[in-house]
Amino acid sequence: MPAAHRTSGTDIHDLAARLRALPPSCGPVRLIGVDGHAGSGKTTFAGRLAAALGDAPVLHLDDIATHEQLFAWTERLLRQVVEPLGRSETARYAPYDWTAHAFGPVRELRPAPVILLEGVGAGRRALRPYLARLLWMELAHDEAWTRGRLRDGEEQSAFWTGWVAAERRHFVEDPSRPFADLLVRQCPEGYEVISGPTETAGPDQPLTHGDGSSAMC
Repeated sequence: MPAAHRTSGTDIHDLAARLRALPPSCGPVRLIGVDGHAGSGKTTFAGRLAAALGDAPVLHLDDIATHEQLFAWTERLLRQVVEPLGRSETARYAPYDWTAHAFGPVRELRPAPVILLEGVGAGRRALRPYLARLLWMELAHDEAWTRGRLRDGEEQSAFWTGWVAAERRHFVEDPSRPFADLLVRQCPEGYEVISGPTETAGPDQPLTHGDGSSAMC
């Protein structure tokens, strides 16, 4: 059984230290992917990890995706963000406004020692070569989607119906969890981090996988 790394309380700084010690993966940047089903707690975890990293930048894939391109945003992300960072240049992207259905003012993302890439699809095939580590939020899809629906309310029910179908298709065609370096489980206090499937399978080797166990410890 893989060794667990508790990150409750100040121990999340241990995880942060391990990530900071990695070699750069995208130019001067250690790009860390935080993936998982919608509603699995990625944003909250990424925020806490970013704080432990000394306010590391977090790029939310909700700012990259759109109503028309829930998952077809790879080329835009590579061109606007990943490739400039790989050249040690400032990335520039226009975040999508989900209320106005339009892109907003351009934001800059300067190279930093660690940048977190958070969102569904952060561990997709086209991005993995640029990631120093891929973290997967270990919460089964039914639990995650139930949490997400409760969070967003009845007014977003039609969107969630379309989202669930799109997310299912995405992970069938381009799964992330089998290639995760670390699995993150939310506990009553803090998080538990354990070795991911790549510990035994090796990078980009296919293996049978499911959604994993409940995230609660």
